[in-house]
Amino acid sequence: MNRLQYETSPYLLQHAHNPVDWFAWKPEAFERAKKENKPILVSIGYSTCHWCHVMERESFEDPKVAAFMNEHFINIKVDREERPDVDQIYMEACQIISGAGGWPLNCFLLPDGRPFYAGTYYPPKPIHNRPSWSQLLQHMAKVYRDEPQNVQAQADQLTQIIGSSDSTFFPGSQLGLEKDSLFDQASVHKVFEQLRQSFDREAGGFGGAPKFPASMSMEFLLHYYFHTGEKEALQHVEFSLQKMIRGGIYDQLGGGFARYATDKAWLIPHFEKMLYDNALLVGLLSDLYNLSGKAIYKKTIEESLHFIQNEMTHPEGGFYSALDADSEGVEGKFYVWDKKEIEDALNDPELSEIFCTYYGVTEAGNWEEKNILWRPNSLQALSEKYGRTEESLTAGLEQAKTRLFEVRAKRPRPGLDDKILLNWNALQLIAYAKAFKALGLETYKQAALKNYAFIKKALLQEDGLHFFHTYKDGQSQYNAFLDDYSYWIAALLELYAITFDLDFVREAEKYTDLVLNDFFDPQSNTFFYTSEKQKDIPMRKKELFDSSTPSGNSSMLQNLLRLGLLLGNSRYRTIAEEMLANLKQAVVKYPSSFARWAAALLGKAYPAYEIAVIGPDAQNKGMDLHAHYLPNVVIMAHESSLEDFPLLSGRETGEGTLIYVCREYACQLPQKEVGAAIRQIVGQNA
Repeated sequence: MNRLQYETSPYLLQHAHNPVDWFAWKPEAFERAKKENKPILVSIGYSTCHWCHVMERESFEDPKVAAFMNEHFINIKVDREERPDVDQIYMEACQIISGAGGWPLNCFLLPDGRPFYAGTYYPPKPIHNRPSWSQLLQHMAKVYRDEPQNVQAQADQLTQIIGSSDSTFFPGSQLGLEKDSLFDQASVHKVFEQLRQSFDREAGGFGGAPKFPASMSMEFLLHYYFHTGEKEALQHVEFSLQKMIRGGIYDQLGGGFARYATDKAWLIPHFEKMLYDNALLVGLLSDLYNLSGKAIYKKTIEESLHFIQNEMTHPEGGFYSALDADSEGVEGKFYVWDKKEIEDALNDPELSEIFCTYYGVTEAGNWEEKNILWRPNSLQALSEKYGRTEESLTAGLEQAKTRLFEVRAKRPRPGLDDKILLNWNALQLIAYAKAFKALGLETYKQAALKNYAFIKKALLQEDGLHFFHTYKDGQSQYNAFLDDYSYWIAALLELYAITFDLDFVREAEKYTDLVLNDFFDPQSNTFFYTSEKQKDIPMRKKELFDSSTPSGNSSMLQNLLRLGLLLGNSRYRTIAEEMLANLKQAVVKYPSSFARWAAALLGKAYPAYEIAVIGPDAQNKGMDLHAHYLPNVVIMAHESSLEDFPLLSGRETGEGTLIYVCREYACQLPQKEVGAAIRQIVGQNA
């Protein structure tokens, strides 16, 4: 076994038996490379990556290939989820060289960590004008040995491009403009039109295959509908989510969403399930349920959180990272069915026929001669075909699902990546809090609070302030990154929203000040991804794009705006406005890549509401307000006036509980009933 046997990452442990002499991303690897004057090969992937598994089997387990790697390179394995900062730098190098990226990511570095070449998957034999892995290794070893000046020049050029790429989206501040011009509604309408052009009106979502959930773009559309009344925005969100819920990307038996669909119609998933996707989608579904009250969203929230509870939750309340796509080396094997398997398991010809009709199961199959369960037919169509009520059909289908779930549970399971990441846990905590606000189930509130306690116990460093990024088997390591802290602050604000415990607001303020101290770049008014204390990477980068998860910068932008209102902190709000001003042009031009930024722009164009609830029944009325869809609203509830918080300061309560609806702390006449307060907001939006 190589050095990876001493790591905790499931991905690194998968490679512990390779004949490659792997190092983890630790100082000893770089010291060895400098001492022996060898190039570094860093290979980056993650535990649920299908092609990472393929390349391991084909190349890293081959003794001859490993012997060459060990002789000519210092080899480092990186779990991109443990070290996203490392992945960020070398993925950009790969994209510069080839115009594309992906995993496994294989990058060749000088001993000081600067890249000179990068690519993704390489086969064991040359194919389709692509060299074999062995050919590439031989070439890189020869170039490093025989052309050191060219290698140095390539590394210099790549490093310069990567180091300056962050400035691409900074045309210069527009803060000289009046706010009405800078954060104008016309810009928000342009964002909507940009997104609208990419609507897939046949299958939902945006663009063609492969198709990702794009939950943040849909979140923007919901906000846009709320503020403008544009029905097409709401319709596309509902259409898209219902297509996904009925598609193969959603696990029809066990709940939860796969990472993406490889086809346009959401039928064929890439079967891995990621914690962050499910967290973001549960949050979106909770908002949509608050807005529409439709049962399909409620059921999907419940099923998805049941999946998280059963398969992705540590006994003490942390959340695991991912489930693999593969079982026994075969993608999707755990999830797909033969028609005869279903018939044998149900042992009821009529129920089998109804189930197979509803879930699109055929003899031929719909993917590689197997069946991915999906819902191409409606219950109404099924009712008309079989002459049975929708209620009786639903009961039968639920019975069949339970039986097939039991059968599936006996199959070899996909691998579980059971490391616990602060950023993804914070997203899941937020999802539980939003689901509690939507559905009112106490178990969801308790899951959020239990996760909070777990994070403080498992990931807090000895100084009682800073966090680690990852935890597994009692060991925490790697200093937390920007998105760890920014999501954590957002999670603290959601905990305040479901408890009205002001300690969570004070803790959010503490971590906001920490981030401003450790990560902020005053020259660009944005945040570095790594703390100034992070010394083991060749450069500090800024993460600006909202991709599969929100960027740390857009999350901090929203935190600063929200906390600025809660605390009356003008510095927070000024920094947020400067951030948004600097990025505004990019946000309007590329909204699908800056969806959370776009939501913040919308929130400035349609200013936020502040709601103060004061009196003996403040918490109950506050929670009643949360059961309505109210984006871009901050709610504070307390039994009496409090001078430390401007929203709660100087409020008269009389004998009952009063609700103050305000903008910029200028309030309308207080109301006694939640419905009347909602009408004040809706009336102004009309």
